[in-house]
Amino acid sequence: MADVKIILPDGSAKEYAAGTTLGEAVKKLSNSLAKKVLAANVNGELTDLREELVDGSEVAFLTFEEDGGKHTLRHTASHVMAQAVKRLWPEAKLAIGPAIDKGFYYDIDMEHTLTPEDLTKIEKEMSRIVKENLPITKSVMSRQEAIEFFKSKNEDYKVELIEDLPEDAVISCYAQGDFVDLCAGPHVASTGKVKAFKLQSIAGAYWRGDEKNKMLQRIYGTVFEKKEELDAYLHMLEEAAKRDHRKLGKELGLFVIKEEGPGFPFFLPKGMALRNELENFWREVHHDFEYDEIRTPIILNKHLWETSGHWDHYREDMFPPMDMGDGEEFVLRPMNCPHHIEVYKHHVHSYRELPIRIAEIGMMHRYEKSGALTGLQRVREMSLNDGHTFVAPEQIEEEFKKILQLIIDVYEDFNLTDYRFRLSYRDPADKHKYFDNDEMWENAQRMLKAAVDDMGVEYYEAEGEAAFYGPKLDIQVKTALGKEETLSTIQLDFLLPERFDLHYIGADGEEHRPVMIHRGVISTMERFTAILIENYKGAFPTWLAPHQVTLIPVSNEKHVDYAWEVAKKLRDRGVRAEVDERNEKMQFKIRASQTQKIPYQLIVGDKEMKDGTVNVRRYGQKQTHTETVSEFVENILADIARKSRPDAE
Repeated sequence: MADVKIILPDGSAKEYAAGTTLGEAVKKLSNSLAKKVLAANVNGELTDLREELVDGSEVAFLTFEEDGGKHTLRHTASHVMAQAVKRLWPEAKLAIGPAIDKGFYYDIDMEHTLTPEDLTKIEKEMSRIVKENLPITKSVMSRQEAIEFFKSKNEDYKVELIEDLPEDAVISCYAQGDFVDLCAGPHVASTGKVKAFKLQSIAGAYWRGDEKNKMLQRIYGTVFEKKEELDAYLHMLEEAAKRDHRKLGKELGLFVIKEEGPGFPFFLPKGMALRNELENFWREVHHDFEYDEIRTPIILNKHLWETSGHWDHYREDMFPPMDMGDGEEFVLRPMNCPHHIEVYKHHVHSYRELPIRIAEIGMMHRYEKSGALTGLQRVREMSLNDGHTFVAPEQIEEEFKKILQLIIDVYEDFNLTDYRFRLSYRDPADKHKYFDNDEMWENAQRMLKAAVDDMGVEYYEAEGEAAFYGPKLDIQVKTALGKEETLSTIQLDFLLPERFDLHYIGADGEEHRPVMIHRGVISTMERFTAILIENYKGAFPTWLAPHQVTLIPVSNEKHVDYAWEVAKKLRDRGVRAEVDERNEKMQFKIRASQTQKIPYQLIVGDKEMKDGTVNVRRYGQKQTHTETVSEFVENILADIARKSRPDAE
């Protein structure tokens, strides 16, 4: 029998007898590796180990360390879960059960309404299936065979899926014991591989995501190769739940989102105090970097967005136009860029004025689908701390450096250290999302890459992440919850200056086209607030804390006047201080202040009133110390001045 040859990732070639499966091949390479391998990548396709080798293929064997290995184990776990559900509730009908990031789910149609207690029952049955170590086998059916088979099983959703497949589609099924499921794969060799798993939650999901269809029950779960990895992940989730900005925002009285306006946050007084501090900080920084602040309308004529290209490339993310009754249509802005262009066009500019830097905390509206809304992170109304610079082509690199330095300085003030740079290009095949001008794109991407290379910044490249009008450098920040968010961006734009016919008068007295640089430093005020809540776990540094000091009189009758006297001295210096004069015990007030994560608690009693002092307790600390009122005032002002940088003890 002829041999087949495969190419491994290191470039080496291995030969095997024809008919050898991928699983058999990896055993011949290494028994220890074979125990870890879950799937293979064959010529870029995720593949079952049960598939036979194809001559000349490039093959990479995948463990749980690789995404393909994780995907395969998670996919198999969803089948194990589905089998457990069918054992417990045989009448249940299965829809789809894919692997997802960090886990898996399965959508199920059943009369019984699942409860959290049911998840424990399903887990126990899954453990039995894992212990049985059932071999997982693949079979291929004809279209008609598959339809008849799943009709006999009363699996209506599977029948519908098959009927929607192309006539020439290969229809595969996977079996484990007496459980058979329609599936394209891949899967691991046996159910015994699915060991460290946890079912997490139950949710509703419309069949095929269409609200006109029946609501199904969705079970979410996760799986890892080892129990220690699962335990670490579950611990991280517990920590994340404690940091969830939606939970903390409610507990700390920062913001609410009402049923009357999903995606439209209400900032409460404490949340507004935090937001005001952020805006003041933003203004100081931009003043230092020579930006002029402006304010532009949130709504303008639709023609503006047709000119910019947003109407063609971004329309589905915009709110519908408003008919003004005279044939004109106005739209809420999803971006600030065209508005800032109108400011630039207000008068003729000389080359001597460049770079021209303008910035705005501009309110925008985006038509986000209700299912995508998430607290302050994904909203329909947002305020972008936006800025645009208009430069001559030869000024691009220097301005890039200046903008990047601004961003890095801001990150230091907020103690943001875990971030990386992404150079985002267009997907040239996506003619809908991106403006169709190859020459413009090639020029812009080349200049951006050159500027970033000259700055010596380490970055990775991502196709399909550019703005529709130009490439960009994104700063991807790792949040306290382990998510990566695009917090800052610098975008190079040759298109909009062309479409809006922007120019400046050069040294030669002739008109020249400026280059527009779009940049956002801390994303939207809403998203940044969410990140800060989670990063600080609601325990904000003193300068940001909505409520900075609580004064607690030992006795309301005897000490409250002194407490207010101290509070007034603090308020006169701009410190946000309150007196807790509720008719409650002192220990109750201390606990309440701690629960609200207020940076300083000042206890005042007879001794403090006599000596002109305060008893100081920092949030999260048990020990206290005494300071004079004047000492405390100076110390807290110094604390505020340090921003979020680590305290200089």
